[in-house]
Amino acid sequence: MMRIGLFLLTNIAVIALASITLSLFGVGSILQANGVNLDLGNLLVFCAVFGFAGSFVSLFLSKFMAKKGTGTEIISQARTADEQWLLDTVKELADQAGIGMPEVGVFPAQQANAFATGWNKNDALVAVSLGLLQRFRREEIRAVLAHEIGHVANGDMVTLTLIQGVVNTFVMFFARIIGHFVDRAILKNEQGHGIGYFITTIVAEIVLGILASTIVAWFSRRREFRADEMGARLASPHAMIGALQRLKAEYNVPDQMPETLTAFGISSHIKGGLMALLATHPPLDDRIAALQNGHHSK
Repeated sequence: MMRIGLFLLTNIAVIALASITLSLFGVGSILQANGVNLDLGNLLVFCAVFGFAGSFVSLFLSKFMAKKGTGTEIISQARTADEQWLLDTVKELADQAGIGMPEVGVFPAQQANAFATGWNKNDALVAVSLGLLQRFRREEIRAVLAHEIGHVANGDMVTLTLIQGVVNTFVMFFARIIGHFVDRAILKNEQGHGIGYFITTIVAEIVLGILASTIVAWFSRRREFRADEMGARLASPHAMIGALQRLKAEYNVPDQMPETLTAFGISSHIKGGLMALLATHPPLDDRIAALQNGHHSK
């Protein structure tokens, strides 16, 4: 029920933001005044507004949604020695990375994982799973935290948001051009848009969206190597490699991370075959080898 509520909240915010922006740009219709031809200028603005609105609303709501989606409990005041160590470690790593102190939380998952999110380097959230805290050594936990701080310091959340916005824009743009072509050239609808336009547009958006997701996933995988490098610098190469090896050893523990946060976790279950193109994380063996070789994959 909570996920449905968050989904509706996000979509209402996207529609409201996009509608206000489109009215400010004076975009009314994607068709020219004759009702026959596409107005490509208006269409591009329309697609960009909706494409980026969705990405930015998700970014600005990311901390709130992450807390609700994972059940993360924020540590505002340490109640145990472990919680104090966690706060002190994040503060030390954040100072080393030159960012503001993030919120620190723990989420109730037995899988060893962690994530970072937030719209601003100085207003982020770093959270670790209960399973990771219970089973990993402190130097390994510190390395995982350093990896997540690396994501924040590198501005990965904003970078992925911008990439997703560009991808969304062009998926919507070309899907509507394809829909318009089918409506006019094949179905011979001469005025406005018929049902064929809308069906074709939806199908084209799905197909183009899958293809475009491979681009976003590729950027996400590059970003993981950079965060591993930062983790090795802030903690140590030995600790970062050790943490990744421990994650590999626990690979069969069920993945309890919500899909919307998978890209921001320390690891994810790698898909096989063509689905590997949609993986947000490189194989752990590749990440370990990159650190052992002293550089990330190009």
